[in-house]
Amino acid sequence: MIALIDYGAGNLTSVKKALTALGAAFTVPESPDDCGVASGLIVPGVGHFSATTALGAPWRDAIGRAVRAGTPLLGICVGMQWLFEGSDEAPDVPGLGLLEGRCQLLRGDAGQRLKIPHVGWNVLQPPRGPQGSPPHAFSGRLLAGLPSAPHVYFTHSFAAPVTTDCVASTTHAESFAAAVERGHVFGVQFHPEKSGDAGLQILRNYLEICA
Repeated sequence: MIALIDYGAGNLTSVKKALTALGAAFTVPESPDDCGVASGLIVPGVGHFSATTALGAPWRDAIGRAVRAGTPLLGICVGMQWLFEGSDEAPDVPGLGLLEGRCQLLRGDAGQRLKIPHVGWNVLQPPRGPQGSPPHAFSGRLLAGLPSAPHVYFTHSFAAPVTTDCVASTTHAESFAAAVERGHVFGVQFHPEKSGDAGLQILRNYLEICA
């Protein structure tokens, strides 16, 4: 049973439809205690980072305990940003801190050819190899089976940095982390539930990890 964490800012309807299409059982827990019995946790999100304040200490503690016990956690959009230490969008609001780094405003470009927010389809790029060698194939479990250069759907203004946890980046005037993976912790800046076959493959991979 997948637990969809509802903190009032997530696009739960679209995620529910995608999970239903994949034949997955899910629930929306009313209490943090329910996180401990789930086979996987998904934290979706849209809008402002400050909305994550609804996930107070009881939820943070419960999600942290579940992850430490081996329960896979997937953050989507703002839900992914929440996995990091924080965001400049709401400097006083702490993230969950499972991944190092802070999310920052995308810069766009001087001529405003590429505007912020970044809305629409864009390509996923595997990380570059050592010493800047060409990108290799997608690594890790979350992006397994994706074709070369898949397009996925974004809508955001802030983004996470490219770190060693980044398994795919995207460029919109600058490069940012589009997908991250560390142990049982996964995140995607884009919306897999709105990203066609590629997005469904990613959600299918996550469900297989939870199984």
